[in-house]
Amino acid sequence: MSAQPKKSRTVGERIFIRGQLVLETPASFGSGDKDGSTDMALLYDSVERQRPLLTGASIAGALRSYLWEAERGYGRQENPKAAKEKKSLTERLFGHLDDSNPDQRSSVQSWLAIDDALGTLPETGEPVEFRDGVAIDPKTGTAEDKKKFDIELLAAGTTFDLHFELWLPDEDKMLLSALARALHGLETGQIGLGRRKRRGYGQCKITGWSVSRYPMNQIEGVIGWLSEAADRQVTYQPDICHLLGVPQPGEHAGISFHLKATFTLPDSLLIRSDGVGDNPVDMVHLRSWRKGKDRPILSGTSLAGAIRSRARRIAITVKGEDAGRLLVNQMFGRRIRKANDEPSGSRVLMAETEVQNPIDHLVQSRVKIDRFTSGAYPQALFSQQPLFGSANGKNQVTIQLELRQWADESDLFKAQVGLLLLVLKDLWTGDLPLGGERSVGRGRLQGESAHLLLPDQHWELNQQPDSTMKIAGKGTATELESYVTAFHAWQPATRKENDGN
Repeated sequence: MSAQPKKSRTVGERIFIRGQLVLETPASFGSGDKDGSTDMALLYDSVERQRPLLTGASIAGALRSYLWEAERGYGRQENPKAAKEKKSLTERLFGHLDDSNPDQRSSVQSWLAIDDALGTLPETGEPVEFRDGVAIDPKTGTAEDKKKFDIELLAAGTTFDLHFELWLPDEDKMLLSALARALHGLETGQIGLGRRKRRGYGQCKITGWSVSRYPMNQIEGVIGWLSEAADRQVTYQPDICHLLGVPQPGEHAGISFHLKATFTLPDSLLIRSDGVGDNPVDMVHLRSWRKGKDRPILSGTSLAGAIRSRARRIAITVKGEDAGRLLVNQMFGRRIRKANDEPSGSRVLMAETEVQNPIDHLVQSRVKIDRFTSGAYPQALFSQQPLFGSANGKNQVTIQLELRQWADESDLFKAQVGLLLLVLKDLWTGDLPLGGERSVGRGRLQGESAHLLLPDQHWELNQQPDSTMKIAGKGTATELESYVTAFHAWQPATRKENDGN
């Protein structure tokens, strides 16, 4: 028989927190089932089979990751051998492995319990979306063989009722502030959930909170905790920090570069999606439901593919094959080609945005031409419905991305920022088109304005009528150019990147 613990956890207060979470972009909470109708199927509740399921483990993982990065920065590793008094608030709140004493290795339990959440699908629009994806060969720019896949997504507007229970010990009130900081990340939309959240999926926000607190040293508190019902009616309010009575969180410890740029569409844009429903068109621009309306979008996956491809071309041209691939793989993640390849996540996060005010009802009929006879190819007539720029120039395409600095790699980070600025220049001048059909002139953009943000620096770029650019903000043009200079001066470590990308 194992030894009984000599001391209880001395829980002084139990706190129930409820939150209403709503998806702002489609999300994939996968089931891992390979036998479904899609390659990446959604997870549904085993009892209420028509209701999507968001597991407590997924929520806990996202909260823990965000709190750790907010506390220590990006790319930092936990140290199981650290002494108890040196453990971070993240480790103390969510539990950790304790290797400080090799003779008594153990795991420390989390103070926070998180329930699985059942989803409620939106009442209007399509509740589930299906999207196709394909891996592109970076050398040829064409689709790789047997690398097409499809994914099932919950539509934006799907809601989940989240339930948390915090056991607050008497001797550690800092855990309440740590939890508030993690939940504040959900409240402000800084935490994504589910698959491919670094490519725009799974963006969400909390619209309201409800907090119930029960002190365990009072009879009324114990009775209230025992009688707490999961389905009781509650009133939701904003601002979790105010409800918990803790100060607003301090600055995030992570260092990152934010870019938000607005473009106009002078010609046409086509990110392909199969015609659905009664639409007879063979290829239509990708659309997604937002607030009850079917809207054209610029997907984060399509944007990331174009930016990575151009960044790779620039990096290899300037730095050489090995150094260029290494730099890009560190930014966008290493592609897995063999069983023993070591994966890595992307340090560049892309947002999925709506295309504002395009002309989206025009249909073009096209035909494939036989290159030998110069006549129409048999049975090769097809129709397309791309987005077109409006004559008044009111259409807008917005690009949002974030680049994170990993650990103490400040020189590498500056070089990566410089590389992204060169890619932005190509987007701005129309040299880097987006979407498909680029060979026939689609996808070219014209830069209008951009906001660039770094710690203690920001720049506002605005295109002027005389084709010059105005630079304003807390930063000079010379300081901005210094990041491009850092990219040209960067030298990699001696190791060779050999993942075949």
